[in-house]
Amino acid sequence: MENIKGKVVAITGASSGIGKATAILLAERGAKVVLGARSEDRLKELTLQIENSGGEAAYIITDVKQRNNLTALVNLACEQYGKLDVLINNAGIGPISSFDDLCVEDWEEMIDVNFKGTLYGIAAALPVFRRQGFGHVINVISTAGLKIVPQQGIYAATKNAVRTITEALRQEAGDKLRVTGISPGFINTDFAESMTNPDVKAQIIATRDKMAISPDAIARAIAFAIEQPVDVDVGDIVIRPTAQG
Repeated sequence: MENIKGKVVAITGASSGIGKATAILLAERGAKVVLGARSEDRLKELTLQIENSGGEAAYIITDVKQRNNLTALVNLACEQYGKLDVLINNAGIGPISSFDDLCVEDWEEMIDVNFKGTLYGIAAALPVFRRQGFGHVINVISTAGLKIVPQQGIYAATKNAVRTITEALRQEAGDKLRVTGISPGFINTDFAESMTNPDVKAQIIATRDKMAISPDAIARAIAFAIEQPVDVDVGDIVIRPTAQG
């Protein structure tokens, strides 16, 4: 916990689910959190919640499909708090469907948000980390990329693309930067709301309601990676419900 206190952590997709749970937990442990998401109302509410609990938070509307939005998020952290210790690339969507459905627009949206959004986050933070001589990139991936199943081909492909760049960045990072991949399984969030196929959406919601674990579990895993000594890099964490096959 002492290694979290005072750290400045920027989080995408921060207004709900894993991002929100992580922001709350890290703020409770003394981090200064910089929140990015598309919903200003939710960001305001979360910022107020953290501040009312004695924490420090700032926010900026962030659409990860827009590279300049990620630059603005990182700049806010540096301008308000003087540094950036951790960037958590958490924003993601999953409008899954069968290939035969030809939901090409959904495919493109997943590529833009899940993969390119992560790249834009890295592009914004990496120069700052290099100048500082320290920094930590945490990419939220998915167990979907570890077990390939029907209807999740494109989603899993975007997540495995993130898995690849995470490991490649770790190898290039050198001895001053840390890189971590977090792969959640079924988590109790509103993730299914991005799904456009009603049958698939209902199936995912039913499975989620049957076995999903709290986003707090992922927040604790992220905190574990952050709180390690500076010479310890937690490369990968896979965390899923015990009931998930």
